[in-house]
Formats: sequence, C-alpha cells, structure tokens
Amino acid sequence: MSRRRFEEAVMPHLNAAFNYARWLTRNDAEAEDVVQEACLRALRFLSSLREGDARPWLFAIVRNTWYSQASRAANAAPAAPPVVDPADDTLDPEQRLLQRDTVARVRAALEQLPIEFREVVLLREIEGLSYKDIAEAVHVPIGTVMSRLSRGRDRLLELLEADVRTEVLR
Repeated sequence: MSRRRFEEAVMPHLNAAFNYARWLTRNDAEAEDVVQEACLRALRFLSSLREGDARPWLFAIVRNTWYSQASRAANAAPAAPPVVDPADDTLDPEQRLLQRDTVARVRAALEQLPIEFREVVLLREIEGLSYKDIAEAVHVPIGTVMSRLSRGRDRLLELLEADVRTEVLR
C-alpha cells in the first residue's frame, strides 16, 4: 500500500524535485544525492503526507535534506552552476544565440540572489507553485513568501539591468 501511494504521490514530481535540488546545490551529482536521500525520507514519512498535492511536501523534504547535507559540508567550496541548454531548435542561429545569451544572463543573476530570495523565485517562476505551496515548502508564512518574492524579483531586475549597462559600456 505505501509503495503504491509513494509511486502515485512522489514519482510524478521527481524531475521538479531534481531541478529544485540542482538550483540549491549548483551541482548535478549533489542534486541526485539530495533527491535520493529526500525520496528515502519521503518514503519513511509518507504517513505525514496529507491528501492533496504532494509537490510542496516533497520540495520541503528536498530543501530540508539539502540544508542537512550543506551544514555537514559547510567548508566545501561551491560548485559551478548546472549548464543546461534550453535552446529552441525552431529558432534561426542568430535567435538561438540571443536566447542562449539571455538564459545565461538570467541564470547568472539568479545565482547572485541570496538563497532565501532565489528559492522562492525559482519555486514560483520556474516550478509554478502557488504562494501557499511555497510557504509550505520553505516553512514560512505566506506574507514572507510574498515579501521575499517581491524583493527577489526587484533584486533580479537590478542585477539584469546592471548587466545590460555593463554590456553597453563595453
């Protein structure tokens, strides 16, 4: 019974959990380790899953697993951010190059955000979670999610604008 419930509740969200873990860890191998440990924890604590969407519940477990592992490895140097090429093959070469450049700039700006801003921006803008689900995943009130999201978006915009100004001056 619990295996079936686990497969139905957790398995559909593994890709999203990995993407979230990759942004937290900044490393594919570490993200895999975090998700694997998170899945073991999810299976162990499956009884704590209430009816409804398991996605924020799983994200909370991924986040807690990452924080646990990060605190144990506090002296380790941060790894390079993941490199994924989301280029659209329907674009001509010039458009594809511009798209890659834009994606790289946004990624670099996201990496500069403090973790508490970065994670809410990622969970909202990339994973599409509601404010309520984000609050559940990161264990803060909805008002705090809204505040962090607003401040994170503002800071992201500042970073992107500064990048454009720097590029214009070159």
